[in-house]
Amino acid sequence: MGSFFSRAVDENMRKQQEFMAMNSQLQLERQIQMQNQMRERQMAMQIAGSREFLKYYGTFFTLAAVGLTAGALKRKNPAFFIPVVPLGFVFAYQLDMGYGTLIRRMKGEAENIIEKENSLLALPNGLPTFESIEKTRKAQRKFSIDE
Repeated sequence: MGSFFSRAVDENMRKQQEFMAMNSQLQLERQIQMQNQMRERQMAMQIAGSREFLKYYGTFFTLAAVGLTAGALKRKNPAFFIPVVPLGFVFAYQLDMGYGTLIRRMKGEAENIIEKENSLLALPNGLPTFESIEKTRKAQRKFSIDE
């Protein structure tokens, strides 16, 4: 009789452990999906912001280029045209960021760094541990209590 009871308990415990493992995996998959969706939304906002900035900067650049070119021609002094060069580089960068392939190139370079230069990604003093976090938390708590 005891053997029958212990088998039932063991079977029930095994099923409970399987359920917990499955539930844990499901929760982790949901967290990964949520984090990825948040990352995608943040990237979309950054690209949209870059495109919006490009509209304003493009207008400024066009007016400045026309004005500086007209000034250089009117005064017959090419020095008036010099600011158009650095402004043009900034405009080209913003255009590439908003509508070009800059994001794809950055992604490719990031993948290269992760694969071939992983040592650059290491945190100083390694990953935080539970003990180091608790030590810092207790020190801050003690500091705030003393005040």
